[in-house]
Amino acid sequence: MIYIGCHLSVTKGYEAMGKTMSRYGGSTFSWFTRNPRGGKAKAIETDDADSLNEYIDTNKFGPLVAHGSYTMNLCAANPVIRENSMNMFADDMKRMAYFPGNFYNFHPGSHVGQGAEKGIELISDALNEYLTEDMKITVLLETMAGKGSEVGSTFEELKEIIDRVELKDKLGVCFDTCHTWDSGYDIVSDLDGVLSHFDDIIGLDRLKAVHLNDSKNDRGSHKDRHEKIGEGYIGLDAMKRIVTHPVLQDYPFILETPNDEDGYIREIAMIKGFFTN
Repeated sequence: MIYIGCHLSVTKGYEAMGKTMSRYGGSTFSWFTRNPRGGKAKAIETDDADSLNEYIDTNKFGPLVAHGSYTMNLCAANPVIRENSMNMFADDMKRMAYFPGNFYNFHPGSHVGQGAEKGIELISDALNEYLTEDMKITVLLETMAGKGSEVGSTFEELKEIIDRVELKDKLGVCFDTCHTWDSGYDIVSDLDGVLSHFDDIIGLDRLKAVHLNDSKNDRGSHKDRHEKIGEGYIGLDAMKRIVTHPVLQDYPFILETPNDEDGYIREIAMIKGFFTN
């Protein structure tokens, strides 16, 4: 089985997100820890966080996948931007302490002309500074499309980051299907080969979550434009193979498709139906 859900707004609170996802028919979800485009964070009410933790336990949800802000860039060339990003990351680690046993996913960053090797160094330095032994969450590096100077569009780059981090047991990977396809990996015609390559380079034990998105662009485009399930270049048949693949069971699958509420309800039902049809 898989746990399936989508991205939700935290505007009405944490427990409210759990109840919304139950209404959608899902069993996991994602939310931004702070404004995705600005970095401002909503204050956490302890009682509300506790209520969500109790709700997901009672309702047998899978792990949740919180998402860092898009503006956070741990390998920014501009020192002011990097310092602000480090502060965001440090604060997010404190915020995630309210949600033990879950995942925190983020885009590794863009090196902005410094070169991938420098970007990898800066990202791993930040992780070494803020990951701690007593953390009760797992931090996930997201597979990226390779747009601009993004770091993490190859499995090798993600491995280099992980290799430089001391507390490797605190790290995992979120496999984004749109990003991985856009970066050049053929998950349509050679899913087994891509997963085998991932295992050889990073190790499937590091794969902790999946962002399930179709793509508006063909393989290797490096565009990062998500599409609804079955309506893009990856296509419905390939999506079904991904969702039902034996090595990807029991993971949280998060939809980030361009949908409204009704669209997410339909996609969640469709994904669940892959296991009965």
